[in-house]
Amino acid sequence: MQIFVAVAEEQGFAAAARRMQLSPPVITRAIAGLEEHLGVKLFGRTTRTVRVTEAGERYLEDVRRILADIQTAEDTASGVNARPSGSLAVTAPVLFGRKYVLPGIIEYLDMYPETRVDTLFLDRSVDLLEEGLDVGIRIGELPDSSMRALKVGAVRHRLVASPAYIQRHGVPETPDDLNIHTMIGSSAGNFGAGWKFRYPDGERSIRIEPRLTVITNDAAISAAVEGFGIARLLSYQIADEIDSGKLVTLLEYFEAPQQPVHIVHRSGPRSPAKVRAFIDLMSERLRADKALNPGGS
Repeated sequence: MQIFVAVAEEQGFAAAARRMQLSPPVITRAIAGLEEHLGVKLFGRTTRTVRVTEAGERYLEDVRRILADIQTAEDTASGVNARPSGSLAVTAPVLFGRKYVLPGIIEYLDMYPETRVDTLFLDRSVDLLEEGLDVGIRIGELPDSSMRALKVGAVRHRLVASPAYIQRHGVPETPDDLNIHTMIGSSAGNFGAGWKFRYPDGERSIRIEPRLTVITNDAAISAAVEGFGIARLLSYQIADEIDSGKLVTLLEYFEAPQQPVHIVHRSGPRSPAKVRAFIDLMSERLRADKALNPGGS
């Protein structure tokens, strides 16, 4: 099963052999034996590529879950209360990972010297099982899934501008006034041209045509601090700039509802010690942060 997953993910027998540190003939015989045992073709082969068949896709999903369960069972058998050890893979949005998760990871590594952590900070949703990740941070409502989730805070979209920009151009009174202001857009995450606002009669989407569009939230924050225009960002992303007075919030009355922040993981009730310890540490840190929980201490 491990060889099958390696071939599927590497899309090749030679690459899978390097990954598994086995010879190519061993990989080839293992897949041939597996296909013969199952009575189905798992891969479609050409001279250049190896692709998983439809039957192989279904089998791959089940195999990944089985291998994850085996790892959990082995970790449990070695001692439920064992000291955290081994490798942990964590994902989070880019800015959230840098501002909140990375400091927690450093603390975790200091506390448990026998652990290692790999990070994947991306402004898109990542499938933990498919990417081989243990723990993730999700911002927004969670789709129905087999993931276990722990809510640790909430954030909201905020419109912000620098005091210098406000002094030059004034304050918009309603979201409809934004079309006469200079707007900054960010393509990071799911922040498209339609920005949602809450009116007394319900939620509305206002189409925005930014004069400046950037691909990272960091760049949008910098442009707003420099006084170029108005940006829309999540509250945690600009918490430091708000506290320091570099940015001020606009149209707070029209802000859309909060979005929850969850720690998600794919382990079962008997999670490995390394996962439990990391979740316990991160949940305590995040729940205590005033940017995510204004009532926190």
